[in-house]
Amino acid sequence: MRDGLRFAVIVTVLLALTAALAVTSHPARSALATTAKVSTKKLPKLGVVLVDGRGRTLYMFVPDKRMKVTCVHACAVIWPPMKIAKGQKASVAGQARASLIGSDANPSGGRVVTYNRWPLYTYITDTAAGSAKGQALNLNGGLWYVLSPAGKVIRAKP
Repeated sequence: MRDGLRFAVIVTVLLALTAALAVTSHPARSALATTAKVSTKKLPKLGVVLVDGRGRTLYMFVPDKRMKVTCVHACAVIWPPMKIAKGQKASVAGQARASLIGSDANPSGGRVVTYNRWPLYTYITDTAAGSAKGQALNLNGGLWYVLSPAGKVIRAKP
């Protein structure tokens, strides 16, 4: 089983590096968002969860401890943080609550959108809106989970 897990991690890293090269080679994709939207979507077995403006599932990272961004460098390639330009504010839609939105300094530069003080990330293999392949994964130094509109961590496995 360890070989299977090791293979999955290697494939994930290779996918992340390929995607990172694609993003950095396309200037429009690498720019910081001037606005970021946190919305909601009902996903099978998970209920209503947070998604970005394009419908991509948003995750929290347990090691962040609701205090600061800890997923940087190689981690942030696989789990891209939801960035926002300095001085800008995120907006909400659906059942997301404006009172729970904020931002945190990113050690790599810029700011990351937070929800109930959890920095928000997408997962590189969630290529379609509503996909939640990152749910309950123990990857890049910790566990990853989706959040409810109330800001609660959803630990259910899909």
